Amino acid sequence: MDSIFQPGFLGTRAPLFMDIVSVIVVLLPFLIFGAIGLAKREHYGAHEQVQKLLFVITVIVVAFFEFGVRYVGGYKTLMEGSSVGHNYLVYVLVFHIFISVVTLILWIVTLSRARRYKRQKTLPGMNSISHKKEGYRTFIGIILTMLTGAWVYALLFIV
Repeated sequence: MDSIFQPGFLGTRAPLFMDIVSVIVVLLPFLIFGAIGLAKREHYGAHEQVQKLLFVITVIVVAFFEFGVRYVGGYKTLMEGSSVGHNYLVYVLVFHIFISVVTLILWIVTLSRARRYKRQKTLPGMNSISHKKEGYRTFIGIILTMLTGAWVYALLFIV
């Protein structure tokens, strides 16, 4: 267990668990984009399964991240060694957390409505346009979560 708290593989001050989470978060938008491509090619069943799988994996990764942060002593411990001012880092962190939570809510709503629309046999169909809009908002949120997460990572472990 202690091995995940050893130095990571990205060559920064970050522990291994943080590097693992960061790589997964960076890959997520590309994986989601691939899942969207499945729907565009009318592989709706595969699109649905991949989206559900990515959501479950993301929730597990977030839980792993939260466990790791608390296990090492929290945000203040991770901030040691950073040359960035505390207040600035807190603002960026709060911004990242806000975007992440909103994105998670959007993703849950998108998945829930898609499930309902599928049961009503209106997806694909008359609810396709609204589902695409919801999915697009969620996708933008995932990209913003990745970018702000990279910003936090850089401030904590690179700068």
